[in-house]
Amino acid sequence: AALTGAALTTVPTPAVPAAIEDRFEVRIEAPGACPRYVGRVIRGIDPQASTPLWMQERLRRCGIRSLGPVVDVTNYVLLELGQPMHAFDLAKLRDGIRVRWAADGERLTLLDGQSVELKPDSLVIADGAGPLALAGVMGGEASAVGEGTVDIFLESAFFMPDAVAGRARSYGLHTESSHRFERGVDPALQAAAVERATRLLLDIVGGRPGPVVDLVSADHLPASPVVVLRAERIGRLLGIELDAAAVERMLGQLGCRVEAIDLGWRVVPPSYRFDLRIEADLIEELARVHGYDQIPSATRAFRPAIAPRPEGRVALSRMRTLLVDRGYREVVTYSFVDAGLEALISPGLTPERLANPISADLAVMRTTLWPGLIQTAQRNLNRQQRQIRIFESGLAFDTRGGELNQTARLAGLICGPVVPEQWGSPERAADFFDLKGDVEAILDLADLRRQVSFQAAQHPALHPGQSAEVLLDGRGIGWIGMLHPAIEQQLGLTAKTFVFELDLASISQGAVAKFHEISRFPANRRDLALLVDESVTASRVLNSVAALRIPELRDFYLFDVYTGEGVPKGRKSLALGLILQDLSRTLTDQEVEQIIQQVVGQLASDVGATLRI
Repeated sequence: AALTGAALTTVPTPAVPAAIEDRFEVRIEAPGACPRYVGRVIRGIDPQASTPLWMQERLRRCGIRSLGPVVDVTNYVLLELGQPMHAFDLAKLRDGIRVRWAADGERLTLLDGQSVELKPDSLVIADGAGPLALAGVMGGEASAVGEGTVDIFLESAFFMPDAVAGRARSYGLHTESSHRFERGVDPALQAAAVERATRLLLDIVGGRPGPVVDLVSADHLPASPVVVLRAERIGRLLGIELDAAAVERMLGQLGCRVEAIDLGWRVVPPSYRFDLRIEADLIEELARVHGYDQIPSATRAFRPAIAPRPEGRVALSRMRTLLVDRGYREVVTYSFVDAGLEALISPGLTPERLANPISADLAVMRTTLWPGLIQTAQRNLNRQQRQIRIFESGLAFDTRGGELNQTARLAGLICGPVVPEQWGSPERAADFFDLKGDVEAILDLADLRRQVSFQAAQHPALHPGQSAEVLLDGRGIGWIGMLHPAIEQQLGLTAKTFVFELDLASISQGAVAKFHEISRFPANRRDLALLVDESVTASRVLNSVAALRIPELRDFYLFDVYTGEGVPKGRKSLALGLILQDLSRTLTDQEVEQIIQQVVGQLASDVGATLRI
């Protein structure tokens, strides 16, 4: 009606005079949660009456099945006016209605047959014998209207949104009533809804109505705000000028009370418009009614402030592109996970529990990105996907120090064959070193390969013989390894699964690229075969060589590991390649030999290495 100017046809709610004097006592013991409660006794209804076909059909088209004339009328008024209602069998009520908070240990069997233990923060409708209904959510089975009901007590209440929000979901419920009360119901609608329902009931099932009992706690009812709307502010926000008559007409059509003042208008929104609270809300309504297509487009001057970006910083998008290029697919999973799976992956951490979870299997905040990746791998393996390479970037949450902390992480998972089945190469299952190579490729983006080491360590979720902590300059920044066999078995994973997780902030800041002169002189390569203890890692050997900082040593790398015949028991042979080159001249054999002796001496003192003869 506001958009078109047509007359608004409202639902008639004439007062139905009382035919009897019967009342049922009502007491509001929680006025802050229920500031208004309207009720009415109706006696002598026809229990054999049926709902008219026109009402059944209208309810059906709204997705509600017919449950009998009394319940159908309350549902019809709910859809027609937006006011949830409930009818009690008057013969099943004792000692008056009490609107109160639930007591510890109280139980209630709901209309759907579910028996719930009530929580102390749940508002209930009760009588002298105990709870009758979960306020704003669902009625109880014991006081429900049935085939033999002849006397009813009709209720229509206003419950504050804060008193109802989340209560239905905490019991695993979602009803038409809770949906509306959580979002706000018109606090002036309750008496009109009772009159409308009474009229419909008398026409369908007959009966004699008593007087309407309307209990109101005016101090607790939400008051409609008085909003000052400035005329000049309309032009600033919308870019157009609206004349005073148009503003008053549009707001009036929306049900607002408008009073002209020097700056513009003083506006009181209707009680059912919970969304009109500030000046910008009213201006938005003016734009909507006036028509967005009637507001001309204009190009405004814009002077962007360009934020500085450190040159050495590696963007997350670059890491994601790298992983995609290496055969990974990005996934996005929930930040809330199953408490059992979280405890399985991170048994030493206490996750943050959600006060109002979406479902029982999404009850805690994740402390690592692995649960989402593992569940994704589970679903794919169960659907006959053999090769899985997935990654995710997101936040992990922990409560160390009594505060909820969140850190950005990058995590990945691989399982199944390294390459799809083909004739060109034999099938090989992915292993620890395939994943380690992917992690090292990420580190290379920030030129961190030499600063990062992989140290064998124990993690409760990882295989004790195939797990390592990722260290950056001696500080832990992540983990890599194979899932523990017990976890794989418990989760039903049919392939060996390898995972990694890295702290995003630690791997995003690298070295700034610098110019290095390219030598015009030939390079010399020397290979060293070294015997070291089996416990000595390759990273220790490489770090020891790097610590020498020899200018002529341009590059060095490990290219072979050997154990077996010719190597003493408890030892292994590592083959190192050394690239020697100077910028100003060709190195002599004597200079090359001096550098080789320096490297061998360093390794002998650091890791006990000896040349293999």
